[in-house]
Amino acid sequence: MAGNSKQQQLSLRVYNTLQSLGCPLVDGLYLREAESIQELLCSPSLHRTDILKWICASICPSIREKFSTIRTTQNEDLIQELTRFGHEMMLCKANDQDLIKGLAPPLRQLVFLEQLLIIIQSDSSVPSRQNLSSGDESVKNEDLLGELMSQDHSADLDLLLNPTCNPWSAHIREHLIHTQSAHSKTNGNHSKPNDFINRSDQHSRLGSHGEEDLTEAIALLQSTQSTLEELRKECEFLQSHSSGSTAVLSACALKVAISDMSQLMTAFNHVYNTDFKGYCQRASPSLCSSTSVFQFVHQLLRTCNMELEALKQLSETSTSLTQTVRQLQTERRYWSKGEKRTLPNQLEELKNKYAVFLSPHQS
Repeated sequence: MAGNSKQQQLSLRVYNTLQSLGCPLVDGLYLREAESIQELLCSPSLHRTDILKWICASICPSIREKFSTIRTTQNEDLIQELTRFGHEMMLCKANDQDLIKGLAPPLRQLVFLEQLLIIIQSDSSVPSRQNLSSGDESVKNEDLLGELMSQDHSADLDLLLNPTCNPWSAHIREHLIHTQSAHSKTNGNHSKPNDFINRSDQHSRLGSHGEEDLTEAIALLQSTQSTLEELRKECEFLQSHSSGSTAVLSACALKVAISDMSQLMTAFNHVYNTDFKGYCQRASPSLCSSTSVFQFVHQLLRTCNMELEALKQLSETSTSLTQTVRQLQTERRYWSKGEKRTLPNQLEELKNKYAVFLSPHQS
């Protein structure tokens, strides 16, 4: 019981840390029970793998390029890459793939995830840390200067001092983006993190290809404006009508519907991967070898039905003939001596006539 309580507390702590760091994969999941959270974090599923990918990419952003080259169908390559990353962080063994897949004991998985999240929280360059004081800002600036003055970035420093630097190198751009993002969040400025980089790049571009870049930028802005206009026309049903009545589908209602659909898809994906996937992949059942018996019985029943149908038609025909003969015997249809007579009477009269006619010759 104590072990389960510790696992539940640890799962809640990991889940709350993911939410505080702004992980988009837990955004919209309104999980409150520790059992559900532990099942999400410790059961094999694509959602758990995506969460682990996000954590590793937050620690080392350059690993996103490796993830993008791995196709979704090549799950083993992704597991190997995540295992290698965990081994480099000295948090697991080189062949500890069960821990990455979610097959290890839950307590060990939760400790592994918590250690990765501690690395994210301790890294001051991660954009998810929103509360930065002025002292932290100065420390970040000193770290940036130290990184620029290091021998590894001597070439980058020459490019930085050169006004024709176009473009910034990838790792320097990423570091500047993180620095500008943290600065804008501290000062309450809502400008985009890339503005600082864009201004520097714009100054360098205008020195060599100013007119071409300006033409491309104007064309891009025009195409973006036309696309936004088309989207606005398609979303007119979200706005209020001219009569004052609210729209049938409001933005709030759509957000609730999207959130519900996301939760349903996540729940179905989890249930399918844990419970129903094995049943869906089973082989089809083999047919019984005695199916010829059922086929023979079916043919016999069909023949019996045909005979019964023939007997029914024969009975109906016999009844119809009986009625016709009765009508011939009882109805008066034949004229004789000015009156209608029945067929038996007419035949009897003809019989008597032939008897009288033949009696002289017979004697």
